[in-house]
Amino acid sequence: MIRVLLILCLMAPTALAEEVVGALSQNRVAITANFDGSEIFVFGAVKRVAPVPDDAQPLHVVVTIQGPDERVTVRRKERWFGIWVNRDSIEVDQAPSFYTIATTGPLEEIMSATERLRYGIGFDRVVRLVGAPDTVSDPRAFTAAIVRINKDNGLYNQLDGSIELSDETLFSTNVALPSNLVEGDYKTAMYLLRGGDVVNVSRTVIEVRKAGLERFIYTMAHERPLLYGILSIMVALAAGWGASEAFRLLRR
Repeated sequence: MIRVLLILCLMAPTALAEEVVGALSQNRVAITANFDGSEIFVFGAVKRVAPVPDDAQPLHVVVTIQGPDERVTVRRKERWFGIWVNRDSIEVDQAPSFYTIATTGPLEEIMSATERLRYGIGFDRVVRLVGAPDTVSDPRAFTAAIVRINKDNGLYNQLDGSIELSDETLFSTNVALPSNLVEGDYKTAMYLLRGGDVVNVSRTVIEVRKAGLERFIYTMAHERPLLYGILSIMVALAAGWGASEAFRLLRR
């Protein structure tokens, strides 16, 4: 028993030889009426309690930022008698509203498939379709459509080689957040890798919240829908009256 404990004690420093210590330029993003996007500066360092062996595999870093999950209904259009109509539809159980992967190199080369599956890294891992009707053919095409559309809208990004790593100790990268963000907590993870395996992980959260007029309108619409509806009608009537008066003055 004592021999086993000694072996475990000797192995512990090797297993924890490297640790990632990361930080963000900001942990809170305010969505205001004139919000046009933001940029997060991700930086960190590698903390070591033991020297790195000379024959060690190269060090790599992967950073992921994932927004709140949503249930998305995807419809497939088909041509029917010369008209495009909605045919099949599937509700995708889980799809992040925002997802970015930044790496020091090609993701498939620096991180093994086993580790990507274990930590759920990759568009095919975060967009999940649990079940699909038997009448729908090729259900994976629906999840692929979500990824493609979100990439076009700047919500899904894979930035291979965008992380700068200096002397296998300091790393940094910039991640752009678009203006069409969804309010919620954005999970941020920094992975340290050697030989395709994850050595250590650091996690934090970016809080994205509406502020100012946006927060006032959002709160009223969800907590006082009747008052929100009345005010909306009054604003519409006032805008219509103002437009008609302006048009009447211009005709004079």
